[in-house]
Amino acid sequence: MPTDYKAKVREIVSRSDSPYLCCLRSFGCQQNVSDGEKILGLLCEMGYGITEDVSSADLVLYNTCAVRENAELKIYGLLGDLKHLKESRPEMVIGVCGCMAQQGHVVEKLRKTYKQVDMIFGTFAVNELPRLLYEVLTERGTRVDITEYGGGIDENIRPVRSSGFKAGVPIMYGCNNFCSYCIVPYVRGRERSRSPEAVLDEIRKLVGNGCKEIMLLGQNVNSYGKTLDVPIGFSELLRRINALDGDFRVRFISPHPKDADRELIDTIIKCDKICKHMHLPLQSGSDRVLKEMNRHYTAEKYMETVLYARSRIPDFSFSTDIIVGFPNETDEDFEETLKIVREVKYDNIFSFIYSKRTGTKAALIEDMISDEEKSARMRRLLELQRDVSSEHFKRFEGRILDVLFESGTKTEGLYTGKSGEFIIVEAKADSSVIGQMKKVKITKAFNWAVQGEIID
Repeated sequence: MPTDYKAKVREIVSRSDSPYLCCLRSFGCQQNVSDGEKILGLLCEMGYGITEDVSSADLVLYNTCAVRENAELKIYGLLGDLKHLKESRPEMVIGVCGCMAQQGHVVEKLRKTYKQVDMIFGTFAVNELPRLLYEVLTERGTRVDITEYGGGIDENIRPVRSSGFKAGVPIMYGCNNFCSYCIVPYVRGRERSRSPEAVLDEIRKLVGNGCKEIMLLGQNVNSYGKTLDVPIGFSELLRRINALDGDFRVRFISPHPKDADRELIDTIIKCDKICKHMHLPLQSGSDRVLKEMNRHYTAEKYMETVLYARSRIPDFSFSTDIIVGFPNETDEDFEETLKIVREVKYDNIFSFIYSKRTGTKAALIEDMISDEEKSARMRRLLELQRDVSSEHFKRFEGRILDVLFESGTKTEGLYTGKSGEFIIVEAKADSSVIGQMKKVKITKAFNWAVQGEIID
C-alpha cells in the first residue's frame, strides 16, 4: 500500500503548539494561479494555515513563471531576500515550484547559489508535494523532483480559491505548438485534456457556490479534446457549459489563431453565457516573423478571423499579445505589426520585449537588434495603442454594460470591475458591490477604461 504522506505531514503539524502557516505566491499566467490554488488545497489538507506574511510563515513556496527573464530574476531576488530570514529561523522551509523549477539549468543554479531552498519541484510533481515536504521536515536537506512523467490529471485535489465570485478552471494542460520563442512546451509537456464531465462538474459546483465568472484555462484552449478517448472540440465544450443552469458568464484564455475557426466565433455569438470577447495572440504582424516564430498562420489568416467576428458583431472585442524585437525583426516587420493594431482596434494589448529563453530555437538566432531599438519600438507601439483605445472606447459611451465588480480603487467611493467585453469599468458605489454583477450606463471613456453610473 502506498505511503500516505499527507497523513504523515498532518501528524507532524498537529504536534505543534502553534499552527503551521504557509505563504504561497504564484507568478505569471492564470494557469499558474490555478496551480497555486491546488497547491494551497494540498497544504490545507495537511494541516497548514495560510498567511500572506513571509516572516511568520513556516513554509514559503514560490510558484514560478519561466516565460520571460524578468519573471525569473524576480524569483532570484525574492529568494535572496529570504536568506537572512532562513538564518534566523533554520526550521523554516523554503520551496520553489512551477515552470522555472522544471528546467534543469535553473535547478542547478538554485542548488549551487540559493542553498536556503529546501524543496524544488516542477509542473508534473504537484502530487509529490506531500512526500517532498515530509522528507524535508524529517530529514532536512534539499529535495528535488523535476521528473516529466506525463501522468494523468488528478481530479481529487480541492483548490483553495482566491475569490468567491471568479474562478479559473483548467480544461487542459501542456502545449504541442512549439513556437520558437516559447519555453512552455518544455516545462508543461504535451497537451492533456480533462474530460468534459470533470470540467462540467467543477463548473456546476462553482456556480452552485455563487461564482459569477468562469475563466477556462489552457495553453491553447481551442486545441481542447484532441487527446481524449472520445474526442470533442472546444466549441462543443463551450456549448455544453452554456447549457448549464445558473447565472454566470464564461471567458477563456488563450486560443491559438491557427485554430480559431468560424465555428468558434459562431458558438461564442450564439451562446448567451460566453463573453463576446476573445484574447487572440498576434505576436507579430509580419508573415516573415510569424514563420520564424513557428506560429502556423499568416497576417491575412489572422485578419480573416477578426473580420468574420466583426461581420457578425461589429463591436466584438479583441485583446492580444505582441512580442516586440523578435531576433532580427526589421523596421518593415514592425510596421506590419502596427498596421494590424490600427486595423483591428484592440481594446487591450499585452506587449513584451522579446526575452531569450534557453532551450528554445529562437535562442540560437544571432540577434542584431539593439536594446535601444527594441525599447523605441515598444514606446511607439504603446503610444499607438493609447491613441487607438482612446478613440475605440468611445463606442461604449451611452451604452449599458454588464459589469462584475471586483475591487475598490485609490479614489474613495469608486469601484472597478470588468464588462463582458473585458473592459475595465469604474463607477461610484460602496463595498457591497464587490462580487456583484451590475448594469452600468457608460458616461465617459478614457484610453484605459470607461466610467459610468450603476443603474441596476
